[in-house]
Amino acid sequence: MTSGKIDSETSLQSVFDPIVGAPPDRPFVVAQLGQSLDGRIATVSGDSQVINGPAALDHLHRLRSCVDAVVVGIGTIIADDPLLTVRRVDGPQPVRVIIDPRGRLPASARCLATGDSNCLVVTSSEAAVPKGAERLVVKSSTPRIEPGDIVHALFTRGLKRILVEGGGITISHFIDAGAVDRIHILVAPLIFGSGMPALSLLPISSVGEAIRPETSVRVLDGGDVLFDCNLRHQRRG
Repeated sequence: MTSGKIDSETSLQSVFDPIVGAPPDRPFVVAQLGQSLDGRIATVSGDSQVINGPAALDHLHRLRSCVDAVVVGIGTIIADDPLLTVRRVDGPQPVRVIIDPRGRLPASARCLATGDSNCLVVTSSEAAVPKGAERLVVKSSTPRIEPGDIVHALFTRGLKRILVEGGGITISHFIDAGAVDRIHILVAPLIFGSGMPALSLLPISSVGEAIRPETSVRVLDGGDVLFDCNLRHQRRG
C-alpha cells in the first residue's frame, strides 16, 4: 500500500493513467464511491448531499472525463437526480447510462435534459423510454440485469472505459459479479452513526475471506481520503 498527498500531477499520473491507458481489447470498469468515515453514503432519511468536499468532487468529474460511459442504477436517479456530466474540469462528455429494468425513469430526470442524445437506458424489455434517451435492451431471465451482460453490451457499442458511479447497491452487484477492475473510495471526515451502507456484498463467514485489494491512499485538499483499489490484484484474508 502506498500513500501521499495528492495534487493535479500525481493525480493524473498515478490515479487516472490505469483508466486512460487501459487495453483497448477488453472493457475496463472503475467504480467510485463517496462515503463517511463509518462507511455510509446516506443518512437514514436518504440525505446524501453533499458528503465529500470540493477536491473530491473535482476528482469525480475527472473520472467522468476519462471514461466512455458513466453508469448508475435507477435508484440513484430517483434519489439524487444527477446530471452525470463533466462540469468541474475540462474534458469530453461520457455517455450517460441508466440501469432501469422496470421502466421507472422519470421524463423529468435532469440527465435527459442536457441538450444531447448521449443517454442510454438499459432495460430487459422493449418498453418505451423517455424522450432524450435511447433504449439498450439487455435480456435477462431475472428482475436484475447481470452486470457482466451490461458491460458486454456497452463494450459492443464501443464504450470500453466504464465508470460505475452509483449507487452502493449497483456497485456492490458489479463487484460481486467480478466486473470491476478498480474502485475509488473517497472517505469524508464525517461520522453518520447510521444510514445507508456504501457496500453490501455477498456475506463472508471469516476474516480470511475478505477482499484485500492492492491499494494506494492519498489525502485530498479539505481532508477527504482517496483509496484507489485495484480489484484485479487482490488476495483473500
